[in-house]
Amino acid sequence: MNYEWSLDVLYKGLDDEKYKNDLNKLKQLINDIKVFSGKLEDGEDEEKRLLTAFDYLEQLQVLSRSLGSYLQLRQAVNTTDSTIVSELGNLDKILSETSKPVSAIKKWIAGIKSIEEYKEKHEKIKSYSFYIDEIKKEAKHLLSDDVEDVIAKLNISAGAAWSSMQGHLTSILEADYRGEKLTLSQIRNLAYSEDPSVRKDAYEAELKAYEKIKDAISYSLNNIKTQVNTICELRGYESPLALTLEQSVMKKETLDAMLEAIREYLPVFHKYLRHKAKLLGHTNGLPWYDLFAPMGESEAKFTVEEARKFLTENFKEFSDDLVDLINQAFEERWIDFLPRKGKVGGAFCDNLPFIKQSRILANFSGNLNDVCTLAHELGHAYHGLHIQDHLPLNTDYSMPVAETASTFNELLIMEAAIKQASGKEKMALIESQLQDITQIICDIYSRYLFESEVFEKCKTGFLFADDLNEIMLNAQKTAYGDGLDHNCLHPYMWVVKSHYYSEQLSFYNFPYAFGGLLARGLFEKYKSEGKDFVPKYQAMLRATTVSTVEGAAREAGIDLEKPEFWRESLKSVEKLIEEFIRIQ
Repeated sequence: MNYEWSLDVLYKGLDDEKYKNDLNKLKQLINDIKVFSGKLEDGEDEEKRLLTAFDYLEQLQVLSRSLGSYLQLRQAVNTTDSTIVSELGNLDKILSETSKPVSAIKKWIAGIKSIEEYKEKHEKIKSYSFYIDEIKKEAKHLLSDDVEDVIAKLNISAGAAWSSMQGHLTSILEADYRGEKLTLSQIRNLAYSEDPSVRKDAYEAELKAYEKIKDAISYSLNNIKTQVNTICELRGYESPLALTLEQSVMKKETLDAMLEAIREYLPVFHKYLRHKAKLLGHTNGLPWYDLFAPMGESEAKFTVEEARKFLTENFKEFSDDLVDLINQAFEERWIDFLPRKGKVGGAFCDNLPFIKQSRILANFSGNLNDVCTLAHELGHAYHGLHIQDHLPLNTDYSMPVAETASTFNELLIMEAAIKQASGKEKMALIESQLQDITQIICDIYSRYLFESEVFEKCKTGFLFADDLNEIMLNAQKTAYGDGLDHNCLHPYMWVVKSHYYSEQLSFYNFPYAFGGLLARGLFEKYKSEGKDFVPKYQAMLRATTVSTVEGAAREAGIDLEKPEFWRESLKSVEKLIEEFIRIQ
């Protein structure tokens, strides 16, 4: 079995004629779109122009995704490939030329008065009803074509550049640990060590290392958030949160309902953290360096082939199409399994609906967590399976639902593993789940509080590193309560989390809580309804790209705008915490 993915279905290399032709097609297409956008108000048949507009936008979507995904996937497995980095920069520059004409086309579509008539005549236009509704909302906030063009071009040396600086400085940062130099990822990975002295020393070395870059990165954060505040004001958004909710096709009432339920259940998570602290010998809550301390023992080991068998056996009760997808992913080399020099850490899935496939990057070492990671990423691929038959402009889902199918898969696998385990292994599996859910509730809530305050305070002044530390500590105290030792928190969490440094996506935090709790609530419904629930779940996944998050959830019989659903989801976590306390 080949453990590296194949990208040949996209392109066989930069010298592949198909790659060269597609790049030339993209350049020509952009020129054609520029010409077309300049003649939108000409006397030619409006109906014909509308169909042409959608044809151009579809071609742009497919070509840019095909070329962009290929280059990004190549870079992910070899970050030292300077040729790919250069080619990505070239593609970004080419695509920056689309901002002005695409903005003009969208504004024109949004202003068509006879759009309902055209929907009745053309199935394609009718299929884009939700897309049209969304660009109508977006059009209300678009600036003049020239200003949109300037913003896109200046962003390359503004917000995007500040973001790159944060990424660069954290990637080269070294920590002094017990007489040796460790990278930031290496020192942070020691938080999972079984040795308590290693965890504590690594935490202290990590915090000390941030002193070297904290001032530079504070400039990154201030300037990105100020840029977002400025553009939101220019576009007429009430706040960056209002913009994020519109991008997420999600109501404020839904966010408020989820946060209300989370705040009610925070004491439950604090109880778990205090119990873990007691087991580890702490009397004043859990110190930050022991948040990820392993509990129990799990000796389960898997080869790649054994991981495949474990996944297919435990998913077959749920759905045949999920098992078929897993087999296809393994057999057709969708997955890059093993760590190697130059390959990025972590894991991700890239949906490629234009070829009805996905690609998954993993760093598989053979433990159960790695199997769960595969299940998680295959959940993203399963989501991709259920949206791949939509038209090209109907294949993007918003952040809040992005983690739903992946987390649902993970819950299926973890429940199966816990049922098969006993003793210390069972404790290890339950505690691993509690670690994860505590992160997407307590830690994510602290990040939401932090980002909210930073956006507000950036309006009136510059936030130095010490100011940001104070905001972060206060957010952690609110979110973690007496579950953590307030004398041992993490003031520099704002430095390391790349999510704060996107000028395109603000509040890249609450969607994790949303996706995790939505998946858990869906899983509870599946356990209650059995096989009858599966078609509803699949319908919900299909709806995520052509509906609001509230509309998609209704396909599964869920009302997201009231706290009750979120409370039921959190209640299932409370039961898990009670079981953890009971067995230890």
